[in-house]
Amino acid sequence: MPLIDEIVKRIERQGPLSIADYMALCLTHPTEGYYMKGDPFGAPRATGDDFGGDFVTAPEISQMFGELIGLWLADCWLRLGSPSPCLLVELGPGRGTLMADVLRACRAVPDFLEAADIQLVEVSPSLRRIQRENLPGQAVTWIDSLAELPDAPFLLVANEFFDALAIRQFEKTAAGWAERRVGLAENGRSLAFGLAAASPVNAALIPDNLRSAETGSIVELCPAGLSLAAFLGARLAHQPGAALVIDYGAAESQIGPTLQALRQHRRQDVLQAPGQADLTAHVDFHSLAAAASAAGARAFGPVDQGAFLQTLGIETRAAHLAAAAPAQAASIKAARHRLVDPAEMGSLFKALALVSPVDLAPDLTPPAGFAVD
Repeated sequence: MPLIDEIVKRIERQGPLSIADYMALCLTHPTEGYYMKGDPFGAPRATGDDFGGDFVTAPEISQMFGELIGLWLADCWLRLGSPSPCLLVELGPGRGTLMADVLRACRAVPDFLEAADIQLVEVSPSLRRIQRENLPGQAVTWIDSLAELPDAPFLLVANEFFDALAIRQFEKTAAGWAERRVGLAENGRSLAFGLAAASPVNAALIPDNLRSAETGSIVELCPAGLSLAAFLGARLAHQPGAALVIDYGAAESQIGPTLQALRQHRRQDVLQAPGQADLTAHVDFHSLAAAASAAGARAFGPVDQGAFLQTLGIETRAAHLAAAAPAQAASIKAARHRLVDPAEMGSLFKALALVSPVDLAPDLTPPAGFAVD
């Protein structure tokens, strides 16, 4: 049954869906979910604008991204005292490109790969197969959630993971805040946004700086993201470790809908062809940092991706790659530009570091690429 038909029938039986439930169905339905059916990430390591798929992530643009992230993780490991074993965790590994680049770069760090216990958090069977193909010869454990991780020191990276977590939207009305939901249009066959018929939601759900917004304003919350940040914070509070979150979004909680659907690198109606497009929303870094900090971790950032990569040495790495492969110099320069330029990914994308308290990680104050607030 096409997913649109299943959603329509569910609404007919149970009433309108929260946007979070709608997103979850569109992205992770067991058979019709967007991430469950194949590879949406575009041509591997494409050049220029020659990307397939529906979107492209930084690891697919250039090896430089993953190499620098790998050295950041290895630097954290050294500053944690080189624990062994140490879990090396990635949330939403895509096709495995980032982890492959991380591992290749970290060969230069004595004993790091021997200590690393690689754990990939991935729910899509098709993406697990692709990751296995792109990480040949690696001892990898695939898990469905962070709750399955062994109890050990850990290093974690999440690149463009939080933006795909299901969100809720709330609209300011004359009576207070009411949740936006997905129901049926007048024709009974297509989908439409509306407001919940129930009484307005508790204003305490809305971030402090947004509660006085004007009538008609829309605020997005990501309960799954906040829960995950709190889980990481609690884990970091009792196990030495560090987590790096890179995604697109704002440093502070903001007003306005950012939910979008991407198909073949173009935006389309969020309610059109569910399961056929990627659904994402901007990450609220302020709320993530607050949730992790409240659970016991220390948060650094966010900082712009461009500034972060430049601090880690992307200019030097690009120069070395271009010198080693002069025929590829133009494409290397273009990839570096796309990753760091403010008009490309350099400003919209941000990096947030979560680390253990000072007593567990005294030398990570701050981690590389971040400043002490």
